[in-house]
Amino acid sequence: MVPKPALGLSLAAIRGGDPRSLADVALRAEAAGYDSVWSAEAWGSDAFTPLAYLAARTSGLRLGTAIAQMAARTPAATAMTVLTLQQLSEGRLILGLGASGPQVVEGWHGVPYHPPVQMTREYLTILRTALTGTDKLQFTGSTYQIPYTGTGATGQGRPLRTTMPPAPHTPLLVAAMGPKNVAMAVEHADGLLPYLWSPTRWRDTWGEALGKARAGFQVAPTVLACVGDDLDACRDRVRPRIALHIGGMGSRTKNFYASLVSRYGYADEVARIQDLYLGGQRAAACAAVPDELVDDLALVGPLPRVAEQLAAWRDSPVTTMILEPTDPDMLEDLAKIW
Repeated sequence: MVPKPALGLSLAAIRGGDPRSLADVALRAEAAGYDSVWSAEAWGSDAFTPLAYLAARTSGLRLGTAIAQMAARTPAATAMTVLTLQQLSEGRLILGLGASGPQVVEGWHGVPYHPPVQMTREYLTILRTALTGTDKLQFTGSTYQIPYTGTGATGQGRPLRTTMPPAPHTPLLVAAMGPKNVAMAVEHADGLLPYLWSPTRWRDTWGEALGKARAGFQVAPTVLACVGDDLDACRDRVRPRIALHIGGMGSRTKNFYASLVSRYGYADEVARIQDLYLGGQRAAACAAVPDELVDDLALVGPLPRVAEQLAAWRDSPVTTMILEPTDPDMLEDLAKIW
């Protein structure tokens, strides 16, 4: 018998950094039976600080990043953060990593955007060495060099080993969408963090790579959800998020979400959404997201309908379903039908 996926909750609906709201939602999720809560970062709140706060306020919830941006931190800086949080949370952290895109990497972090497949592979290799804590950190790759001996180096760098308790069993998940990056994640990571996952079309896009995954490989998509009696109103509440990612999270020539949804078979719809969004017509871009696509990517409508939708998600490789409700007040209802 295939085990039922675990239920996670995205904290994306908690805006403004209000600690009382954050703690309230996490405690409610824990009481309702959620397995984990997940933070994220773009160019606002960082992904780790909210989880450190929640580590002190909860006792059993797993704490995940979906995602932490690799360009924002060196692999060693991420390792330090992970080791600290694992100690403070007694081992509850799940590390989800993402390459982000050139607009954020170069426009916000001010560092070069590297080809994600090779960069992610190197990042994971360095992280595993640092988290295991048995060997001193030494690595030479096309993106990273430790100790650094390149331009401007003093020549005094030496290999070091962490002084923190090791955390070699920390799950390392990757937000990969392109075929090559997904294949790399299957080979080198512990799991995948898809966004805009389709429970009906995943085989054509992800199936070949996931077919090679070893036992225990995790698939943890973040899934938009809106519960309500008015189906059309629920669809309208999630359309802006879908339109944002297809139309605005990248440029016309480099948008991983648009490429993914096009591979699902919605190339014409994607082109129209992008044209409208990048042309400044955001309301029209949202309206251009078809009902079929909303229903394919999100859980929407009355609770009985959402319960029916969940059957398709369970009949897929999903191991953790990270729900992103449009309103935190929906979290208990979603847990009940789970």
